[in-house]
Amino acid sequence: MEILANVLVALVAALHFYILVLEMFLWQRKPGMSFHGFDAEMARRTAPLAANQGLYNGFLAAGLVWGLVAGDPTGFRAQVFFLSCVIVAGVYGAATANRRILFAQALPGALALAAVLLAR
Repeated sequence: MEILANVLVALVAALHFYILVLEMFLWQRKPGMSFHGFDAEMARRTAPLAANQGLYNGFLAAGLVWGLVAGDPTGFRAQVFFLSCVIVAGVYGAATANRRILFAQALPGALALAAVLLAR
């Protein structure tokens, strides 16, 4: 179960690193614009907001990686904390921005958190 938990945490970290790249560096390019269905003007106007969001996603990814490499009890606690942040951000994003965030962010975070807690 510990291996499964670590794999799920790593996948959630990779997802948030991908979101960082998408929102900070690809927002005004085809991958970023097509992801949200924005035209070039809307992407240009929202780029600073997206970059800010991307930075926060990077912090989530960094915290999850820290949780994977740190020894216990710090590693376990970091994973629980940052996965909880991922879930809260996903639920909030689904409620305020787009329902698919619930499935793309909160659900993977919840599955990883469940695995981490069960592996303990």
